[in-house]
Amino acid sequence: MSRIVFDLPEQLGFATEMQIYISHVNQGGHLDNAQLLSLVSEARVRFFKSLGYPEADVGGLSTVVGDIVAQYQSEGFHGETMRVEMAPTDFNRYGFDLLFRMTEKNSGRAVARGKVGIVFVHRSDRKVAPIPDFIRQLLLARAPSAAGASTPL
Repeated sequence: MSRIVFDLPEQLGFATEMQIYISHVNQGGHLDNAQLLSLVSEARVRFFKSLGYPEADVGGLSTVVGDIVAQYQSEGFHGETMRVEMAPTDFNRYGFDLLFRMTEKNSGRAVARGKVGIVFVHRSDRKVAPIPDFIRQLLLARAPSAAGASTPL
């Protein structure tokens, strides 16, 4: 199986920090792959809060994860603080990709990177919905520069 290879822009804009708890660690003594997704999900919730919205009500719509891709770069260990940076990119009518980069706070060691495909849905019937224009503009203001805005995986 070939490895996922992609580049991220230098600056992603949004950043948050969170500690790896013992419940995040597997029998190998490092950050469990399922728990990586939990940390990225928490960072995603914080990203939407930074925009002024809970992810369950972004401009009257809910958000769901359509897909996720993660590339591990090193192990994360109990007690370490992760810095998770995020930026929206690759917009389409119904959603966008939320790029992420996770590094260990003190050393700057790269731990993981990837993207989460976000889709907007109506809260009532759970059907796909177009991004409201005012939300698209808010997200575009957080997008990386045009040079790094399209990041194929």
